[in-house]
Amino acid sequence: MTLRIAWLAVAAMFFQNGALFGMWASRIPAVAEAYHLGHAQLGVLLLFLAGGAVCAFPLAGKAIDRFGASGTARAIAILYPLSLIILPLSPGFAILAAALFLFGAAHGAMDVAMNGWGAEVERRFDRPVMSTFHAMWSLGAGLGALSGVLATSVAAGIGLHFLLASIAVTVPCLWLGRISWNSVRAQPNKGAPLFALPTGLLFFVGVLAFCASLGEGAVADWSAVYLRDVAAVSESQAALGYAAFSVAMVAVRLAGDQIIRWLGPVVAARIGGAFAAVGSLVVVLAPALATALPGFALMGIGYAVIMPLAFSRAANDPTIPQGQALASVATLGYGGLLLGPPAIGAIAGFVGLQQSFLLLVALSVLIVILAGSLRR
Repeated sequence: MTLRIAWLAVAAMFFQNGALFGMWASRIPAVAEAYHLGHAQLGVLLLFLAGGAVCAFPLAGKAIDRFGASGTARAIAILYPLSLIILPLSPGFAILAAALFLFGAAHGAMDVAMNGWGAEVERRFDRPVMSTFHAMWSLGAGLGALSGVLATSVAAGIGLHFLLASIAVTVPCLWLGRISWNSVRAQPNKGAPLFALPTGLLFFVGVLAFCASLGEGAVADWSAVYLRDVAAVSESQAALGYAAFSVAMVAVRLAGDQIIRWLGPVVAARIGGAFAAVGSLVVVLAPALATALPGFALMGIGYAVIMPLAFSRAANDPTIPQGQALASVATLGYGGLLLGPPAIGAIAGFVGLQQSFLLLVALSVLIVILAGSLRR
């Protein structure tokens, strides 16, 4: 088996994960309308999605160390689309919250597993390739969001959209990921707590990842609502915010490995944080569609290499087993992706949705400050 085939297998896992999340993100306004949710209520609902992911992170880390990252990723890739398809079947708020908990758990567990598998392939390449894997995630998320635009334009229901789009993405991705791969396994540490935050320098890597992923989560779950309510655009136009963000992120992540080789991880992260700060400030100060879309694109450019750098640094930690290190950084990192949207909703309930995006400006500046923790 060539390394190219291994790259394709892992890239397929990233693509599927992003596509399913993009489908969900693109239909959040429709879900909010169907269940008559205000901003604060939507934020509370998204907290269940975050809770599912946070609970799944350590379990996925233990599964990686025991069964291997590749097998764990492929198993979850089968369950993940099922968790999306059942969401529109929820008869009320309580069942929808439980379904979102399962969706978040599947999303979070697969994230940890596929990043572990990606780190193993990266070590075989002996050069940075993690950014291109994350580019496939962003590409999938962007296409998933565009599928929402298409579904809305033809008045397709949420259930039909999720069912057909999930099948169209999952079948080819599972076929590409079917390769034979011997993943790294580690002896479980029976004395280690189930939920553990990263320690030492890895803690700051986790905080840096938290800042970037909170921004990603805010754009994924709130950009369409933001453009609809603040910029006063149509639902179809509102979905373009996340699409612009994702397309910009894909472009930078495809070149991200070369950028990291040129600049080094620390400088690349600092420049990314600066771009994200400027982009989020543009979105707040100039929320019209013509200016907000470039602002979301700048945010995509800024966040592009942060998560690949954080996961690559965690997977190659010299003292902590791969699964445990990835799970601990993911608890902070992707915890931000999923806890960010409820935080934005809570802040929006007090000061308004437009002002709540100032949080992203502050966290982008913190990325610049903490970039030194990525130095190996």
